[in-house]
Amino acid sequence: MALIVAGVSHHTAPLELRERLVVAAGDTLAAAQRILDACHAREIVLLSTCNRTEVYAVEGDAEALPAIWELFSAQLGEDVSSIGYVRRDRDAVAHLYHVTAGMDSMILGEAQIHGQVRDAWERSRGASGAVLSRLFQSALMVGGRVRNETSIGRGAASTSSAAVQLASKIFGSLSGRSAMVLGAGEMAELALECLVNEGVRTAIVANRTHERAEALAERYQAQALHYDECWSRLPDVDLLICSTAAPHAIVGVQQIAGSLKGRGDRPLCILDIAVPRDVEPEVGALSNVFLYDLDDLRTVAASNLERRRDELPAAETVIGPEVEKYWEWLAGLAAVPVLRTFRTQMDQLRDSELTETLRKLDHLSPRDREAIEHFSRALMNKFLHEPSVRLRAAAANGRGLGVVDALRYLFDLRAADGASPAADDASESPAARER
Repeated sequence: MALIVAGVSHHTAPLELRERLVVAAGDTLAAAQRILDACHAREIVLLSTCNRTEVYAVEGDAEALPAIWELFSAQLGEDVSSIGYVRRDRDAVAHLYHVTAGMDSMILGEAQIHGQVRDAWERSRGASGAVLSRLFQSALMVGGRVRNETSIGRGAASTSSAAVQLASKIFGSLSGRSAMVLGAGEMAELALECLVNEGVRTAIVANRTHERAEALAERYQAQALHYDECWSRLPDVDLLICSTAAPHAIVGVQQIAGSLKGRGDRPLCILDIAVPRDVEPEVGALSNVFLYDLDDLRTVAASNLERRRDELPAAETVIGPEVEKYWEWLAGLAAVPVLRTFRTQMDQLRDSELTETLRKLDHLSPRDREAIEHFSRALMNKFLHEPSVRLRAAAANGRGLGVVDALRYLFDLRAADGASPAADDASESPAARER
């Protein structure tokens, strides 16, 4: 048994590999269920964002990691283990807390990851259970505390704002420029807000669902276009930001090349912040077209990191105690049913031996038999008292999982668990690798 996270992120893989592992929001539960069945885990939550795809799992009797890597590799088309990472037990808890607080993001302190973690948990609920539900609830609380109690998220802290910041560096200033945003989701709205704040003269929003484009454009005094109409306006814009949820590239060489004739010598800057990417890489080879994707934001992310690095120690003081608090809860969850099983199994052994002994002493009076039975119960209670007290104490101070694992092994409790099914699920699900 173990609590693990296995995944691929911007720390370990370039965008062209990450985008092939992205799971669409509507496919999250089905994908999580496939992973759950394949790796025989007890619980699964699948988190897939622009910069990471991760599986959080509560292992059962078998190790889940080989099956997770096999599924990832099948989707990627090559071995994923060389670009993947694994965190276990306490490290897995701490990792999720760091992710949710924006401390593991390309843009340090970004706020959007908090909502993405919440959505991933909600979409995976059919495949998760008590252990991961408690973990993700606590992670959302910790992420909120880090944001409220430190300055790690102060100022521009999103992929969209970093993209606009990069555009500002390229043009010197966006004041008076014209921009178009493809998409009408959260990232597109953030980008549009940043563009307006930077003084963009004309802003256009295009989306396949025109009603969403209209609603977004109205909030920021922009112009809404039907998706099919936007290409004719490309000659007029200086900056194109792409942030749709399309499963493949929707902006190709043909659309962009057709707009270049009416531009003269004016360059076109394209910022593709979608995953999978919205823009074909070949577009970047066109004359006077400058294409940037998520991985090109690393220079902005680096300067962002320098400004926020001083807040990391304060964030760690929030995260550290919360990791231990969750681990204590997890240890207690494991200890209670195992302790009940331990006492039940020992009492069954006492009863069996007592019955055999009294069968050989059939000359004893009922009063003597009662005295011997009382003695056997009292002696067993004496034997079990100290281990029971120490197991509860270990669970209370966070060392319970290792002790529970040892108790199961020494007394072979796994095979003779007399607890109810609900209690058995609770006892089997926590990690037991605290050694």
